[in-house]
Amino acid sequence: SQATTAPPRQKPDPVTSETVVIWGLRLWQVLGIFALFVLSVIITLCCIFKCRIPRTRKEIEARYAQRQAAKSYADKLDTVPPLGELTDIPGGNSHFLGGLWERQVPPV
Repeated sequence: SQATTAPPRQKPDPVTSETVVIWGLRLWQVLGIFALFVLSVIITLCCIFKCRIPRTRKEIEARYAQRQAAKSYADKLDTVPPLGELTDIPGGNSHFLGGLWERQVPPV
């Protein structure tokens, strides 16, 4: 092998956290932005959807019973008549006519 006078090839700079990757951002900044983005997507999805998975059969059955009880309660609540039909409202037989209260007197 002959000795050459040409300068040796320059090795590429090693990639470190301070290496500029894209748009003037360093590698650690790009990784941080990406990690924040992924974390925010996961948190958003977990807030929008109930994604907790029950662990035990007992917990699954308890949740099912809770949903059935809530549905039964909602169905019963729909059958309850309005408050005015359930209770006597003081002065409930009187009517407002022309700014004056007139009491309805049953015929004798």
